[in-house]
Amino acid sequence: MKILFGIFAHPDDETFGPCAALLREAKAGTQLHLITLTGGENGTNLDAEQDLGSIRLKEWAAACDMLGATTKTHLGYVDGQLGNLAMIDIAAKLEEIIKNTTANAPADTEIELMTLDMNGMTGHIDHIVAARATVLAFRRLKATDKRLTRVRLNCLPDTVVPTANVDWIYQDAGRTASEINETINGLDLKDEIIKLMETHRSQRADMEHVLARGDEAFINYFIDLT
Repeated sequence: MKILFGIFAHPDDETFGPCAALLREAKAGTQLHLITLTGGENGTNLDAEQDLGSIRLKEWAAACDMLGATTKTHLGYVDGQLGNLAMIDIAAKLEEIIKNTTANAPADTEIELMTLDMNGMTGHIDHIVAARATVLAFRRLKATDKRLTRVRLNCLPDTVVPTANVDWIYQDAGRTASEINETINGLDLKDEIIKLMETHRSQRADMEHVLARGDEAFINYFIDLT
């Protein structure tokens, strides 16, 4: 048995990030649990919605269902305002969720966590906090529960981001081939991935940005921490 917790800052990170890997896991029978730290209420608001957070959470819930998630949990933090204190609090909440969810799972269960790169992938501070809180929770839990196997950090390769980017916020150059442990090719899942992206209609500008990568939009890269 395998249990995977996908832990992300915003209610579209799972789709515009490691969607191919999540779909592969779900199709393989992995029990999937998705967690968003915020409602994404301060994200791009192309339609001038008065309550963007509620709309994005509804879109996220639909995407979670399409991915076959067993549970979906919104932790209720404010989009764009995560920092050190929140990270410590988030890690504690993640520990509790993971403990409670896996309490009755067999001893030979594989428990994995997945989040975005520790550099935030795009440099977004919320992404960085989500990643560091996830790794913190993992390290603490693994000390007493050997069922936890690894954290998979979804990253971008240097072929996609060859140099640091300052067009928006500071984004590090992509990871080198020697840093990347795993590549998931989702080109055969292209239609499903696009449908998932379209679920996040309010964030369609991000979808266009991701799809501008061409085939690379459907390939996921990971750094593994054990």
